[in-house]
Amino acid sequence: MTTTVEVTGRTSALALLAAGRGKRGGGLPDVVLVRRDVRTDRERLAAYQQLVGEPVADAVPAGWLHTLVFPLHTALLARPDFPLPALGMVHLANRVELRRAVDAGEVLEARLRAECLAPHRRGATVDLVGELTAGDEVVWRGVSTYLAKGVRLPDGGADRAEESPRPEFVAPRPTGLWRLDADLGRRYAAVSGDRNPIHTSRLAARAFGFARPIAHGMYTAARALAEVGPERGDAYAWDVEFAAPVPLPATVSVRIAPDDGAAGGFTYTAWSRRPHLTGSVGPLA
Repeated sequence: MTTTVEVTGRTSALALLAAGRGKRGGGLPDVVLVRRDVRTDRERLAAYQQLVGEPVADAVPAGWLHTLVFPLHTALLARPDFPLPALGMVHLANRVELRRAVDAGEVLEARLRAECLAPHRRGATVDLVGELTAGDEVVWRGVSTYLAKGVRLPDGGADRAEESPRPEFVAPRPTGLWRLDADLGRRYAAVSGDRNPIHTSRLAARAFGFARPIAHGMYTAARALAEVGPERGDAYAWDVEFAAPVPLPATVSVRIAPDDGAAGGFTYTAWSRRPHLTGSVGPLA
């Protein structure tokens, strides 16, 4: 039977570290985490919008709504019955639906559960499925797929589809250029609440195999979403797959282009020496 657990505070990086010790796989906890009375801090929203390139307005972008659910991500990952270690986990993809325009003044409720624990050639993956509701209406839904490297699941894990070989990357003609400062990780952490130290600390980044702190994946995805602009409409589907991380500072090329396979949709790619992310924005199905 599914248990509903209300979450009121935030989970520290130290709590994530402590909870990650000794985890060796197993089943997902049958829980739904809930945050009630979720409100937007307008000052933080404006700082977020300026940082990712969105216009400062009361209509909030889908990436901001992800930040409202993110405290539940860390709370779920820190649970002692969650089978995967949180620190060092790799963000592989996001699939988001913004079902209508959401105003900064709305009071929302956030919910999160874990699904689809599966073996992967590099470890194990899991989907964290979040929703934001206004009354009984789901206004935003997001699925974040994470990889825990080196974790081996016991027998019985549902197989995730094998990854298709990636074609050789051929850089397209860019439509823009991002110059990302060395302190971008700290600035995005301040507005988003995602304070994973691999984005803010050189020592922590080195501990996980990175020469320098790396940009938040959700920053780069939100930056691409912002460059699509108002043509995305008030409601849209927003997908992103992350490839190589972006070490900071960096200069990143980006291409935003109409999606030949979806009327009214757009695709985006960001790369430097190799691809960092690809994705699409388009009408809801």
